[in-house]
Amino acid sequence: MSTTSHHLSPAFPGRAPWGTAGKLRAWQEAAMDRYLQTQPRDFLAVATPGAGKTTFALTLASWLLHHHVVQQITVVAPTEHLKTQWAEAAARIGIRLDPEYSAGPVGKSYQGVAVTYAGVGVRPMLHRNRCEQRKTLVILDEIHHAGDSRSWGEACLEAFEPATRRLALTGTPFRSDTNPIPFVVYEEGNDGIRRSSADYTYGYGNALGDGVVRPVIFLSYSGNMRWRTKAGDEVAARLGEPMTKDATAQAWRTALDPRGDWMPNVLSAADRRLTEIRRGIPDAGGLVIAADQDSARSYAKLIKEITGHRATVVLSDDAGASKRIDEFTDSGDRWMVAVRMVSEGVDVPRLAVGVYATTISTPLFFAQAVGRFVRSRRRGETASVFLPTIPALLGFAHEMEVERDHVLDKPKPDGEEDPYAESEKELAEAEKQQDEDTGDQDELPFEALESDAVFDRVVYEGAEFGMQAHPGSEEEQDYLGIPGLLEPDQVQLLLQKRQARQIAHSRKKPAEDADLLELPADRRPVVTHRELMELRKELNSLVGAYVHQSGKPHGVIHTELRRVCGGPPSAEATPGQIRQRIAKVREWATRMK
Repeated sequence: MSTTSHHLSPAFPGRAPWGTAGKLRAWQEAAMDRYLQTQPRDFLAVATPGAGKTTFALTLASWLLHHHVVQQITVVAPTEHLKTQWAEAAARIGIRLDPEYSAGPVGKSYQGVAVTYAGVGVRPMLHRNRCEQRKTLVILDEIHHAGDSRSWGEACLEAFEPATRRLALTGTPFRSDTNPIPFVVYEEGNDGIRRSSADYTYGYGNALGDGVVRPVIFLSYSGNMRWRTKAGDEVAARLGEPMTKDATAQAWRTALDPRGDWMPNVLSAADRRLTEIRRGIPDAGGLVIAADQDSARSYAKLIKEITGHRATVVLSDDAGASKRIDEFTDSGDRWMVAVRMVSEGVDVPRLAVGVYATTISTPLFFAQAVGRFVRSRRRGETASVFLPTIPALLGFAHEMEVERDHVLDKPKPDGEEDPYAESEKELAEAEKQQDEDTGDQDELPFEALESDAVFDRVVYEGAEFGMQAHPGSEEEQDYLGIPGLLEPDQVQLLLQKRQARQIAHSRKKPAEDADLLELPADRRPVVTHRELMELRKELNSLVGAYVHQSGKPHGVIHTELRRVCGGPPSAEATPGQIRQRIAKVREWATRMK
């Protein structure tokens, strides 16, 4: 990148091939070129977690300082821990940021400050005055947080409206709500819906192809759950089966209860996976993302019992949380358990195995959580994330490579089932869960009675592999034992071979001797998320055609299909259930001709 290399501060390290710490990657150079060609006041860079947004931003900051376009830097980060990380990263290239700044003049030894969105929300005029006094570059890290509350968004607008340059960064540019994000451009599409428009995008699919991020293998676990409701009724269900929203939530929470058998079995499987990965990546670590502090402590006790080693516990309201994260990052310890501190932005590159042990089910949080495991240090590293078999989570796993924009306007379908049909209260609660404990557990009071775990399937690059197997079985170990150093296409090939071997082994057993009475994988069609979307479109199209024939509204027809065929709304239905409804509505249409 000749356009920028000779303009950088002498303190900035030189270039080198991919994989050398501190050197620019191809996408970072391309993004720099894009910026320098246009020299915009506002620039939104969207790059998948782990791709190196910080390095790009500080390279640009160095150039702008060196050429006197700006005189000072303000970095706005989501958390206190990230403020420190930004200051440390900036120091490595000769930019001195004060992460402890609160008010008054900045020390003469500093070229800027690192603050949080919450801090800006408290004193927006302090930062506005600083921007007005000196030419300022504002770096807004994970800018979607500026839409977390109206007050934060308004504070950012007020504080940084006079800034000379504004660089917005995010790995997840979408939100579940429609709060506009400050300094982000929204463009209206042909469908009349306004979506965020990025100046440079580097998605997970591109990063995977470049070897910048790891391929992610999702290992899903089902099982039988039993709990007691507030009314005193005992309920039993299998995790992942179609059920009401409340029942799904209660089955999910039953699985995550540390007193049942589901969590110990899944943690044991995850630790065996970590052992396999450490054969190729000796310092690989694991992270359990817990729902609350009590659960986090209980999971740490289980890990000690399973592994014989203590787990690092990180709680967001603990003054020593940042120090413990740093110590874990620099150690060779196996496991860390956290509630919220490691859900976004915190950089622990050696994390390679994750356990998603929280009931938060927003795409934003899921993407941020998975982002903790995808940062690649050398080619061939893989990441493994263990999930409960919850349809929403499996859907997110299927969509890993889908690039999203922030949508300001929700579509209003003409009678068909609305995928956005969630109340404003639910949306607000989902967003709050990202950063705080909302007490949602109290909204569905129940007592977890019993749980067991069953290995269900592997999700990788939109396809599913495997059939159900008991924990500790050879069939489960086939997938836990996949080498930790593989290229993405090798992962796919190996999963196909393991599945074929599992099917062949299953066929040799008489039905009555099978470990689990479950359809073998060759009889359970492998459907990608894209194919599932096509099935839903076909169903909605046929329902639309039948509306004109029957004169009945869309909603009435969908309800009748569910009554006749069974199952949940089409947004949650399995491919087999959707095909059954397609066949039924065709049958109805034929009768009317």
